[in-house]
Amino acid sequence: MSRTSPAPQPGSAHDPIRARRAQIAHWTLLANRVGYLFFALAIVGFVLASAFGFTNTMATIVIASLVIGSILLAPAIVLGYAVKAAERDDRERGF
Repeated sequence: MSRTSPAPQPGSAHDPIRARRAQIAHWTLLANRVGYLFFALAIVGFVLASAFGFTNTMATIVIASLVIGSILLAPAIVLGYAVKAAERDDRERGF
């Protein structure tokens, strides 16, 4: 499954709205990747803590990773869907 932006349509190369959407799509993709990376770190930290014993440091790493991942993912997912919906609406209307 590819998450690349759709190919620009004729006449849209100088459209500032589409350029801004592409920029937002790029940043949401980056935030998604980093957010899921923090979730993976939280999972690995939790598994290691379960295997070797929970310490304050391990608990802090797991909690901080979950908080940072959530802060990154929540707006990135919403904005990503908004950009996709706006692009789909433009295509349906012939813009």
